[in-house]
Amino acid sequence: MRKLNSLDVHRTYISLIALALLAVSGVTGASAQSPKTSAAPHRETGAARASAHESSQQMLAMQVALDRAGFSAGEIDGQGGAKTRQALEAYQKNSGAPPDTSGDPLTTYTITEQDAAGPFIDTLPADMMAQAKLPALGYTGVLEALAEKFHSSPNLLKRLNPDASWKAGDVIKVPNVEPFDLSSAKAAPGTPGVDVVVSAATKTLQVRDPAGKILMHAPVTTGSEHDPLPIGQWKVNGVSWNPVFNYNPELFWDANAAQAKTKIAAGPNNPVGVVWVDINKEHYGLHGTPEPAAIGRTESHGCIRLTNWDAVRLARLVSPGTKVIFE
Repeated sequence: MRKLNSLDVHRTYISLIALALLAVSGVTGASAQSPKTSAAPHRETGAARASAHESSQQMLAMQVALDRAGFSAGEIDGQGGAKTRQALEAYQKNSGAPPDTSGDPLTTYTITEQDAAGPFIDTLPADMMAQAKLPALGYTGVLEALAEKFHSSPNLLKRLNPDASWKAGDVIKVPNVEPFDLSSAKAAPGTPGVDVVVSAATKTLQVRDPAGKILMHAPVTTGSEHDPLPIGQWKVNGVSWNPVFNYNPELFWDANAAQAKTKIAAGPNNPVGVVWVDINKEHYGLHGTPEPAAIGRTESHGCIRLTNWDAVRLARLVSPGTKVIFE
């Protein structure tokens, strides 16, 4: 197979993303013009929409293939964006070829009694004091839990399963990725000699082996003007699974001065998600998030946030002493 250069990747991506966005908007050249009564524009619109749907499916296949290879685009949504482009570019740079999208990007999954049982919380309060009153920071419902399980946006699952009741026994279509399971969020031996590199400019994280090969790529949210990313070289102290969050308002520039220190129970909607990778920079770490859709789009209070499934993948690769570079 001919190796792709960066221009090839860019052109391929632009073609996919343009048509995928067309599918989402439902706007075509014919439909954007003045209404006509003839049948021809309707045929053109139907053909354009069919083509856009096919390209949206191609984008979905690309995101799934990248995720399976360890090059995350964040939430799989079938639409693409900067995070998908960055994942594709990193994969191509690493392998010299595009990801294999020949397999079926979707598979079926039967919702289990355990999936439907939860336990769930009604809503996730924004206020930390309100969160501290909850016995656990679980999911808000079956849809959110399944979306996270299959690394996808809730809207994608709804589009794929318009008739689903989201109850036990439903057979649904889901992205064909390794399911994220809270019970699997546990310690791993790590991979010797790897480095973790976080880029503030691109808002990405990569784990590289001693030869420079990328073992993992993921979008991240880094610091802000109030809590900038601490540029430099650090190391991993350890990994905490399903951590309780120790909230200290003195460490948050935008905290309510009337709030007090408190503990927030563990769970996927905990402020640091399902795992905390501690580094030798006080109060800083790499961790999960209750808001996977916001990764790469918002700012943090200095720490490095990933989706919960990417945070688990990272935590399994590192061990005490792993070098962490912020640049």
